Amino acid sequence: MENLLKVEKITKKFGNFFANHEINFEVRKGEVLAILGENGAGKTTLMNILFGHYTPDSGNVIFEGHKIDFGNTNSAIKLGIGMVHQHFTLAENLTVLENIMIGKQSIFSLSLPKKDARKKLLRLSEKYGLPINPDSMVTDLSVSEKQRLEILKTLFLDCKLLILDEPTAALTPQETEALFATVREMVELGLSVILISHKLNEILRVSDRIIVLRDGALVGEVNTNSAVRSEIAEMIVGKKIEYPKKQDVKRKSQYLQLTDISYKSLSFPAVQNINLTLSGGQILGIAGVAGNGQTTLAKLLSGHLKPSSGEVLFYENKKVNTSPKSFMNLGLAYIPEDRNSDGLVGEMEIWENVIMTEIDTPYFRNKFGWINKSKSFERATNLCNLYDVRMQSIRQPCRLLSGGNVQKLLLGRWLMRSPKIIIACQPTRGLDEGAIASIQKLLLQARAKGSGIVLISEDLDELLSISDDVAVMYKGALSEPINTEQTDKLSIGLMMAGEGF
Repeated sequence: MENLLKVEKITKKFGNFFANHEINFEVRKGEVLAILGENGAGKTTLMNILFGHYTPDSGNVIFEGHKIDFGNTNSAIKLGIGMVHQHFTLAENLTVLENIMIGKQSIFSLSLPKKDARKKLLRLSEKYGLPINPDSMVTDLSVSEKQRLEILKTLFLDCKLLILDEPTAALTPQETEALFATVREMVELGLSVILISHKLNEILRVSDRIIVLRDGALVGEVNTNSAVRSEIAEMIVGKKIEYPKKQDVKRKSQYLQLTDISYKSLSFPAVQNINLTLSGGQILGIAGVAGNGQTTLAKLLSGHLKPSSGEVLFYENKKVNTSPKSFMNLGLAYIPEDRNSDGLVGEMEIWENVIMTEIDTPYFRNKFGWINKSKSFERATNLCNLYDVRMQSIRQPCRLLSGGNVQKLLLGRWLMRSPKIIIACQPTRGLDEGAIASIQKLLLQARAKGSGIVLISEDLDELLSISDDVAVMYKGALSEPINTEQTDKLSIGLMMAGEGF
C-alpha cells in the first residue's frame, strides 16, 4: 500500500522536556491508523506538528512526496490535511452552509458563492453518507450532527488525510457505530484517517494499524488484526494492567433519596421530576449524552445547587440546608466533572490541596489556628503513597501532575475521610487504561466498604462493568434504574437517544 504521509525523526522539546523524541511512522493511502498513549505521551503535540500549529526542533514530514511547511496551518490544509478536534469549532449562530464557507471567501467579496458551495456540500454529504441540512442552524444540531459538520468542513477543502481527536467522547453507541461506518466508507473511497482515542475497544474495531507513544517516544506498532487488547494496554503504560472485577456486596440501608427534584436556571440545563435512591454498597450508574442534565444532577446531589422544587433526604429521613459543607459533613464526597477547575487548585501545592477539605479539623491546626504543616505534610505523603499518586514532591504545584494522578489525588483526598456517599462525575474521562483501572479499583473498594456511589459517566463499558444498576438521563429526565445484569449497551444506547422517554 502506497504511503500518503511519512514522519521522519520528529523531535519537539519544551524547555528540557521531550514532548516528541525522534518519532518515525507513515500513514498509507486508504487506511485507518490509530495512535494510542497516556496523557502526556506526545499525541497532541505530534498532531499539532502535522496540522501546522507547532514547528518541531528537528525532523521532517513528507506528504505525497513534498515536505510540509511547518508552523503553517493553511499550508497543511492546502496539502490536504484536515483535523476534527475533540471540542468543536463551530459558529453556533450560523447555518450549516455558512459554517462550511467560513474562511473560504475574501472579506472584500460583495457576495458569497452559496449556490456552488451548496451543490458541493450536498454532493459530499451523499458520497460519504453524512446527511445534513445546509440550512439548519448549528445551535439546533445534535452532538453527532455537529461532528458530521466538522468532518464535512474538512472534506469540503478536499481533505486527503483526516485526523480525528477523541471522536466518540460524547456519542451514544448507535452514533459511534454510525461514525465508524462513515470512517470505513471514507477509507474505501481513498481517504486516510488518523484516529486518536483512549477507548481501546473502539480502536480495535475500526483501525487497520496501531502505533503507541509513551513518554514522547514511539514504543510499538502492530497490525490491528493481530493485536491483543491486554498487550496493547501494557504497551501504553509500560506494565501489565490488572483490571478490577466487581464482587458481590451486601447492600446496606438507604443513604440518599431525591424526590421529585426539579431545577430551572439559565446557567445549567434544567432537570425535572428526578427521583433517585441510593443504598450503601451500591454503585448507581447514570448514563446519557453530554448536555442532558448530568452536570446539573451532580451539583444537586453534592449541594452546589439548590433544587427549585422537591426534596433531598439523607439516611431515610434526614434533611439539611443545601450547601456543599452541609452535605460534606453528612459524609458526602464529590468528584467533579472538571477535576482541574472544580476539584483542585492547580497553582497550589499538592499538600495544600490534600488538606483543603480538612481546615476545620483541629488535628491540622495548632492552638493559634495556624495550619500545622508537619501533620499536613504527613497526611499528603501518606495519601500519595496509599493511592499511588506519582509526583516529584508534595511541594510541587498540582498543575504539574498528569490527569490520572490528579484524579487519584482528588479521589484519595475524599476516601481518606471514609465517605458514606460518593458522587463521581466522569471520573475516568480522558485517562489512559492504567489510570482507568486504578480509579475503578478505588471505587469498587469504597463500595465493598459500604459506600453508596453515584457514578455519572458517558462510557457505557465502564457503567456496565462496575455499576450495580444504571439509569439514563435524557433532556433533564431520569429513567428508572435497571440492573446491569439485565441490560446491554444497545438497550442503554437507545434510551440515551430518547427511546422510552
